[in-house]
Amino acid sequence: MTEQHNRPVLEIEGLRLAFPVYGGEISALNDVSLRVNAGEIVGVVGESGSGKSVTAMMAMRLLPDDSFIIKSGALRLLGTDVVNASDKQMRTLRGARVAMIFQEPMNALNPTRKIGRQMCEVIRLHQKISQKEAEKKAQNLLEEMQIGDAAQVMQRYPFELSGGMRQRVLIAMAFSCEPELIIADEPTTALDVTVQRQVLRLLRRKARSSGTAVLFITHDMAVVSQLCDRVYVMYAGNVIESGATEEVIAHPAHPYSIGLMQAAPENGEPRSELKAIAGTVPNLAKLPTGCAFRGRCTHGDAQCQQSPALSPLTVESLYIHSQQQVACWHPQREAAEMTQEPLR
Repeated sequence: MTEQHNRPVLEIEGLRLAFPVYGGEISALNDVSLRVNAGEIVGVVGESGSGKSVTAMMAMRLLPDDSFIIKSGALRLLGTDVVNASDKQMRTLRGARVAMIFQEPMNALNPTRKIGRQMCEVIRLHQKISQKEAEKKAQNLLEEMQIGDAAQVMQRYPFELSGGMRQRVLIAMAFSCEPELIIADEPTTALDVTVQRQVLRLLRRKARSSGTAVLFITHDMAVVSQLCDRVYVMYAGNVIESGATEEVIAHPAHPYSIGLMQAAPENGEPRSELKAIAGTVPNLAKLPTGCAFRGRCTHGDAQCQQSPALSPLTVESLYIHSQQQVACWHPQREAAEMTQEPLR
């Protein structure tokens, strides 16, 4: 990896965040640490309630200021201390240097304005170019997203486009100001498998060609296997496993990661029932002591009543330069290789 690609664009270190509620608080993030380097595509995967979207929203400080409490930790976005940054500092980062792709494009796009007008407004807000230049750039971006009739699409309203087309528009808008980092919060969840794969391929191709880093939030391990260079697995507000995608996908070490892999349709046998992870995510207002997963784990014992730290695997790795880490007292090395081939 080059020195340029070793430069972090997003650093989160030991972040603990809670939401105050009547009679207590919700522990949304518990000692979360992750890093995205320039030009990398990094995935964050986990069930609903694991803290993925909170991490993404906090990275751009999109949570209302009076809605959360930072217990400890640090968060730096392109060198800026997000926790203590002023609103003006954050506005200079959002859009121009860091962009976000949301899960539901129909909610993210203004239904009363045509696509071209919305794209041009975003472009001209962050770049000093003419309306004509902005229109040309918007059309070129749509064409890069393989929208054949880009000029006509610019004259349409969001409700006149399919879900896949709207998502391509959002991706084009995210790249329009040539950001250093894009945070994508489950942008393909509502799409069918075929369209999803097309959108992922376009996102990966555009990110690679522009050198833009991507933090991709998803609950789908198959998406991670197709798109990401590295992956963080989250559970109950904790990062419980991390490493190179091919390593974590092929040989997950945490029992929760193994459960996610076994529950993926790609790994199931024809006409057989998929294996589901028993139980549910614990109540974040009353987290259990020790490992948060121990109530659902088949390997749990008395030692699991103490919280394990995220640390390098102690068992022999199958990779010479392994950087896989796991927060588990009894890590496994289970072969669960995905059958889907990576995107090109």
